[in-house]
Amino acid sequence: MSKECDLHKKEKVSTICNLLYQAPPGEFSNVFEDLRTLVQDDELMREEVAQVCAHHNKNNFTTVRIEGRNILVTRYNDLGGNRFFDPQNKFSFKFDHLSETTSKFQLHGVLLDETELWRRALNSALKAYVSSYFPSGDCSVFRKTLKNRQIFVVCIVGHEYKALGFWNTTWKSEWTFALSPVITQVTGIYHLQIHYFNYANLHMTVSKTTEEVLHVIDQAQLAMDFVKLIKAEDNNFQVALIENLQALSEETWGKTVRRRLPVTNTVMNWNTLLTNQNLGTSVSKCRI
Repeated sequence: MSKECDLHKKEKVSTICNLLYQAPPGEFSNVFEDLRTLVQDDELMREEVAQVCAHHNKNNFTTVRIEGRNILVTRYNDLGGNRFFDPQNKFSFKFDHLSETTSKFQLHGVLLDETELWRRALNSALKAYVSSYFPSGDCSVFRKTLKNRQIFVVCIVGHEYKALGFWNTTWKSEWTFALSPVITQVTGIYHLQIHYFNYANLHMTVSKTTEEVLHVIDQAQLAMDFVKLIKAEDNNFQVALIENLQALSEETWGKTVRRRLPVTNTVMNWNTLLTNQNLGTSVSKCRI
C-alpha cells in the first residue's frame, strides 16, 4: 500500500511539473495557483515543486526591483541557497521563488580588476541600448572564469504582459564571449514566447542561435561594437519573425490549423430529415 501511495505521489508530482514547465510567459503564478487548488496539498506543492519555480525564474531572467533598481535572477548570479548577487551594486539577497520576494540583503565583494572595468563598460553601453529599444526590458553583464579564461555573459530580457488584451510575450537573448586579445567569437541565443488567448489559444515559441566575430582593442571600442552587433542581430531576428508570420496566410491557417467542413453545394431539406428520423416534431414549412 505504501509503495502504491509513493508511486501515486511521484506521478502527481511529475504531472504538475510538466504542466508548470509549459506555463506561458507571465502566467506561471496563475498556473501554479490553479494546480494548487486542484491538488489540495500545499506541502507537496511547496516542497516538491519549488525546484520547478526556481528553474522557471532563472531560465526566464525574472526581474526583481530592489530600492528602485531592476536586477535579473539568472543562473549566472546564483550563489546557491536561493541567494543571488548584483554585480553592479555589489550586494546579494535571498529570493523566494514561490512568492518572488527578496530578503536578507548583504554586501557582496567584487574584485576591481581589469576584467571588471571591461564588464562595467559593456554593462553601461548595453543599458543605454536596452532602455532605448525595450520599453519594459532590462539587462545585465556577468563575468565567469572558465579554464583561466575570463568569460562575459550578457542577459537581455523584455516582457509584455497584456492580460486585458489577451496576450503575453517574453523576448530574451543570451550572449557569451571570452575576453581574448585581438579577436573573440560571440555566440547569441534568442528565445521568444508568445501566448494569444482571444478567440483562440495559441502558444508560439521561437528560438535562434547566431555567431559573429568581434575585434577586441579597448573597452570603449568593444562596448560600442558589441551594441552595434546586438542591434543588427535584433533587427534581423525581428524582420525574419514578421516575414514568417505574414507567410502564415489565411490559406495556410485554413489548411493546417482549422478543421475544414466539406463543401457539397447541396441544400439541406430539414423538413424531410426530421420526418425520416421520426422525431414527431411539427416543423413550419419554411425554406432554408
